[in-house]
Amino acid sequence: MTDAVENAGAVSPATGAARGATSVSDEVVEKIAGAAARAVPGVADLGGDVSRFFNSVFDKVGLDQVGDARRGVSADVKGTSVVINVVLVIDAGHVVADVTEAVRAAVIEAVEKYGLTVTQVNVTVDDIELNQPGSAVGA
Repeated sequence: MTDAVENAGAVSPATGAARGATSVSDEVVEKIAGAAARAVPGVADLGGDVSRFFNSVFDKVGLDQVGDARRGVSADVKGTSVVINVVLVIDAGHVVADVTEAVRAAVIEAVEKYGLTVTQVNVTVDDIELNQPGSAVGA
């Protein structure tokens, strides 16, 4: 018998791609990015006015964990490429450009640790937190 006939029924070992696809949901990336952004000094909170309002309502009725993980962050995952949008509130006394660059760097580093490629991180500063102890603004 020839080699072709002997190996006709053999199945060669499949690579990972041949056995199925792996995808990462937008929600997973949003949680990773949100945690990274919250850890940056100068970030008081995440989310726009409306989402922060609803979060305060949830807090008052005992649902203080509802929506917190992804609030203020949206992601669009296409294959292994990701575009992330972050809406944040900065602490008074911090330079906006410094905080937003630190958020961008932290988000990129955190998400890319999971094997994704971040193509953009768009940061919007929605508000400033003035009511913090020791704040130089308004003193």
